[in-house]
Amino acid sequence: MAEKSFAVARLPGFATIAIGVFVVLYVPIITLVFYSFNAGNTLTSWQGFSLRWYADALENRAVQEAAMRSLLLAASAALISTCLATMAAIATTRRKKFRGQNVIFVAINQPLMVPEIVTAVALLIFFGVIKAWTGYQGLWYLILAHSAFCIPFAYLPIRARLEGMDLSLETAAADLYATPWQTFRYVTLPLLGPGIAAGAMLAFVISLDDVVITEFVKSAGQETLPTYMLGQLRREMTPEVNAISTGLLALTILLLIGFTLVNRKKS
Repeated sequence: MAEKSFAVARLPGFATIAIGVFVVLYVPIITLVFYSFNAGNTLTSWQGFSLRWYADALENRAVQEAAMRSLLLAASAALISTCLATMAAIATTRRKKFRGQNVIFVAINQPLMVPEIVTAVALLIFFGVIKAWTGYQGLWYLILAHSAFCIPFAYLPIRARLEGMDLSLETAAADLYATPWQTFRYVTLPLLGPGIAAGAMLAFVISLDDVVITEFVKSAGQETLPTYMLGQLRREMTPEVNAISTGLLALTILLLIGFTLVNRKKS
């Protein structure tokens, strides 16, 4: 008689625990989205369906400026971190194993393991010294801080893509007298494209949603959407915050869907 294979899903209580986890994760989010259509002025008292808070958010000059700054910051950080992550991934995978390779891998992914507040404090001190020395207070500090934090998020899907790519095509290109640059331009880069796109989208989402590092590094007048919403907690909150949160949630979901589809694309 054949033995039945072990399956975690068949354990007693597994379904109940799974349902409980999904309830805890998503019921608060669904509640937030529901109350973003509230016609009243309070966050939790339903007074009818309305789109007034979405209209108010779109017409709010502070929200417009924060949204544009968030998109610019996220796009810049995604571009810089993806370029650096691509170079790091190629340097650590497209060559024979060498001593210290695992140390380099751990170092690149260190921001994933260190509490974000520690990274934020370190960046605050580092950029504080530079600000005092140069007097410059521009947005580049935030761009560089977000780029540094997003590198490991972009690095992981790019490295995974590289590790799944066969070296035979690159070897064939070299045998046909292609230069290293031509091999990279016409062989490696097109095959690596889905991984780069996935890493860029993931870095964009991480930068767009970041609060802690932004709050520590930003200068006066450099509010992003997450820090703007955090600031509203100190004032009388309205469902406008729910509407902004729902918009951010929708954008994040679209980007994560794109990340999943691109990451699954076959060469």
